[in-house]
Amino acid sequence: MTIQRMDHVSVVVDDLEAAIAFFTGLGMELEGQAPIEGQWVDRVAGLDGVRVDIAMLRDPDGRGRLELTTFHTPPAIRAEPEHAPANTLGLRSIMFVVDDIDATVAQLRARGGELVGEVVRYQDSYRLCYVRGPAGIIVALAEQLG
Repeated sequence: MTIQRMDHVSVVVDDLEAAIAFFTGLGMELEGQAPIEGQWVDRVAGLDGVRVDIAMLRDPDGRGRLELTTFHTPPAIRAEPEHAPANTLGLRSIMFVVDDIDATVAQLRARGGELVGEVVRYQDSYRLCYVRGPAGIIVALAEQLG
């Protein structure tokens, strides 16, 4: 048994519209939005009375997808500090390759993003940084040099 591909990463957010604006500002494309509820999702999630809204986004080449989810019931819970540092165990960041890291950071700041550290040069290969986005997720950015 082997996997065929990774389909998407899911992020639970408290403000779906703000999260959509953040990630579409980064260049992702909104595929669609839908309310989800019913016994099947209760059984998959292991929760009762699930009622969520989701938005599916894809990256420009169409191979990477992101699911943004807002829970109406049961309410979302915080399992860690909202602004957990980069060394916190668990899913910590999602990385995007960008063509202009400075312009991208400026766009994300305009949509509520916060630069975690600073933009740094890694050898002669990349400029890198972390930006904190919706629900405290760390969005890593990489601009390839040369």
